[in-house]
Amino acid sequence: MAKNELTIFGGSSSWHAKDWTASDDRVRGGKSQSYLECSSSSARFHGELDIKTLGGAGFASQRTTGDDALWDLSDYDGIQLKIDTSKADSKRYTFIIKDELLPKNTENGREQSTISWEYDFSIDPKDSASDHNLLLFIPWDSLKPTFRGKEKKDALPLDRKIIKRFSFMMRSFFGDQEGHFSLSIRSVKAIKSPDVEKGAYGIEGPDSSLPGRRYPWLPIVIAVALMLLVIPSMLKKSVRN
Repeated sequence: MAKNELTIFGGSSSWHAKDWTASDDRVRGGKSQSYLECSSSSARFHGELDIKTLGGAGFASQRTTGDDALWDLSDYDGIQLKIDTSKADSKRYTFIIKDELLPKNTENGREQSTISWEYDFSIDPKDSASDHNLLLFIPWDSLKPTFRGKEKKDALPLDRKIIKRFSFMMRSFFGDQEGHFSLSIRSVKAIKSPDVEKGAYGIEGPDSSLPGRRYPWLPIVIAVALMLLVIPSMLKKSVRN
């Protein structure tokens, strides 16, 4: 039986620079550049996104190395990213998974394109606080299949038994963002039962035990429950009067 979670990067597994490599728009003549600085506790994905050279386009990314790498995540419900919010910016990032890799093109030496499963996210700077960690749960069905940057609605389902690559990407989104970027990731895990509502954020920190902090929807549920209890009583009093 599989565990409730599997640490892929970070956490008890630490981060190792040899597991990652840059994949930037320089392969297409661009000038963007990315780095992944690894320590035992986190990895900092940062660099410079240039959009002028390629006329409004541009991307910088870090991806896992090794064509023979393989992760079986079929027993899990999705991916959980643990982000260091004390160093967050407001830029939009993309988390990418691949279940297929093809040999390089023999004519130009470039890697052949395959389906990418993508999830876009941004960290609100207002959530940034010293020693805080944000948990971002990404259900499998939230990953969007794309091919060469365009959505591919007829793609076959993601084969979670043969995950072959993970990537973090910063791109222009058609000229919407550029310049310096920085994202610090504590860990990447595959999990069965998320601690936070699907598609939502959860925050860890000194006050993370507060119900409204871990479960932002809880006050609404309590308010509705109180209304359901109070309104019938008020109606009964009104009828008697």
